[in-house]
Amino acid sequence: MRMLVTGGAGFIGSQFVRDLLGGGCAGFEDVRVTVLDSLTYAGNLANLAAVADHPGFAFVRGDIADDAAVAAVMPGVDVVVNFAAETHVDRSIQDPEAFLRSNVLGVQRLLDAARSAHVTTFLQVSTDEVYGSIAAGSWPETDPLLPNSPYAAAKAGADLLCRSYHRTYGMDVRVTRCSNNYGPYQHREKVIPLFVSNLLAGRPVPLYGDGRNVRDWLHVADHCRGIRTVLRKGAPGEIYNIGGGTELTNRELTGLLLAACDADWSLVEHVTDRLGHDLRYSVDISKIQSLGYEPRVDFVAGLADTVRWYRDNAAWGRD
Repeated sequence: MRMLVTGGAGFIGSQFVRDLLGGGCAGFEDVRVTVLDSLTYAGNLANLAAVADHPGFAFVRGDIADDAAVAAVMPGVDVVVNFAAETHVDRSIQDPEAFLRSNVLGVQRLLDAARSAHVTTFLQVSTDEVYGSIAAGSWPETDPLLPNSPYAAAKAGADLLCRSYHRTYGMDVRVTRCSNNYGPYQHREKVIPLFVSNLLAGRPVPLYGDGRNVRDWLHVADHCRGIRTVLRKGAPGEIYNIGGGTELTNRELTGLLLAACDADWSLVEHVTDRLGHDLRYSVDISKIQSLGYEPRVDFVAGLADTVRWYRDNAAWGRD
């Protein structure tokens, strides 16, 4: 199997590649992986150091919105898994155009190239943020898309493009929508690595508003296992939510991180809430559970391992 993993030098994409080439992934024993990544601020070749010398690995630097770069790597590919995206919500508020270019135009160009190359399966990695905010209960995949940030709107646009290419051209396109990921190698702008890095250095951390916003936390290894499950057992044209089953307010998460870093609330600075900040995300994962998926990483243990990783790799990701 030849697989193209776009955005494979980022946080989640690199975990996916390391897992695949590390062995032990049922159904992917013979996989050969080409990573296409533009190595912007969130991409880091160091994330792929563990597999850099693997005979089944190749790296190409390129942008998914660049027709020539995409056309060069697509021939002979059996499966495309697209992680490539602008993902930082605050950046999308400041510069929506960059998010539309990568998250919509880039996906369209990938889909066109995949269709021309007769790729067997195209999997789009999306987010629970496309649904908007939910006061109670959990979203099934059939709920309407009501994105509230430019980032979420761009990802929703890509999801709809994927649906259209399945319906119009008959392509085997599948979409996964994950909850908030955590784990090693995550960019330091994201809340857990930001808070851990600051707290370990004795620096203050910013808590948006009153900290009531609720997120469901999913370890990156569980997320990648869910994606593999959808590749092996999912159906063309279908969407699958992937959640971790641990809902916490941002204030609760902050308390856990303070304790893990031997810090106290004196280092917490309440800052003006993010524009359009969604109050709560929660995905119904019964559909992917029917394929045999369950989250395995206990949040308390996973968070402790994540804090330990940032403590032991203090120089990672710094210029």
